[in-house]
Amino acid sequence: HEREHDREVSELIAKHEEEMEKLRAELNKEQQHLLDELQQQMAATHKAEIEQAQLQSQTLHSLELEALRLSLNNMHTSQLELVQSNLRKEKETALVELREMLNDKRAQELAILQSRHQLEWEKIKEQRLKEKEDL
Repeated sequence: HEREHDREVSELIAKHEEEMEKLRAELNKEQQHLLDELQQQMAATHKAEIEQAQLQSQTLHSLELEALRLSLNNMHTSQLELVQSNLRKEKETALVELREMLNDKRAQELAILQSRHQLEWEKIKEQRLKEKEDL
């Protein structure tokens, strides 16, 4: 009876150890599965964070480029306005110089015409006097 009891206890111990091994294997399998899942979630989260950071970086880069474009556009506009202003001043200066030159030329031509007129008048006077004398 005792041997039978020892054999049953041995069988129960063996069965218990077998079930424990089975449970350990299941537990290890479950742990590995959870670790794999966690690793996948972490990888997905990491990938999403990287994509978000890249998107923010691209957005920031786009904003910086737009700010530079606007700044260059403003500088270009200012330079164009300055060039237009300078051209306008140069044009006005050239017009004033041209007007002065034309006035001087007109005054010279007028002086020449008055001088010719005076000469012709004197010539006519002399001719009249000569004609009077001849008569």
